[in-house]
Amino acid sequence: MPRRGLLRSVPPVHAQPQQLMAAIAAGDLDAFGELYDRFASAVHGAALQVLRDPARAEEVTQEVFLEAWRGAAQYRSERGGLRTWLVLIAHRRAIDVVRSVEASRAREERAARRELHEVPGPEADLVTAAEWADVRHCLEGLTPLQLESVTLAYYDGFTYPEIAAHMGRPLSTIKTRMRDGLARLRDCLEEA
Repeated sequence: MPRRGLLRSVPPVHAQPQQLMAAIAAGDLDAFGELYDRFASAVHGAALQVLRDPARAEEVTQEVFLEAWRGAAQYRSERGGLRTWLVLIAHRRAIDVVRSVEASRAREERAARRELHEVPGPEADLVTAAEWADVRHCLEGLTPLQLESVTLAYYDGFTYPEIAAHMGRPLSTIKTRMRDGLARLRDCLEEA
């Protein structure tokens, strides 16, 4: 059953592009069917060439023909062929889809990076302050050699050989003091 306001007629087969588009602009469904039959594969092919995804190419093809239906009155054959016009629309739409997908992916990547580097809220500061108080308390329980070794390693970024050279002690002594000091810290922090 034809929809109200839409004409159904028998269009001339292989009508000239301007006549075909004028019939479509007047609401002729048969003319639109002819347009689709003539150019759907070219439009789909142009979209598929850019998108490399058949499902998205089909969506673009539908959008192109919808735009052709709505904008049929604006088509001018003197500006170029009907096939060229439709393929150009398909190409532009496909590029828009690629850009949209890339922009969406970039937004998701930025959001993921923000989550990784997200600044903690005030409640995290309270936990951190409490934890730091525990660490300071446990550091006070270390021997002077253990404390200096741990401080140089974890606060100043020294390596074990650098600590040994800085303190004028054998590397084996520094390793032993560090191992003992870290074990003592671990035990103290587990109690806290």
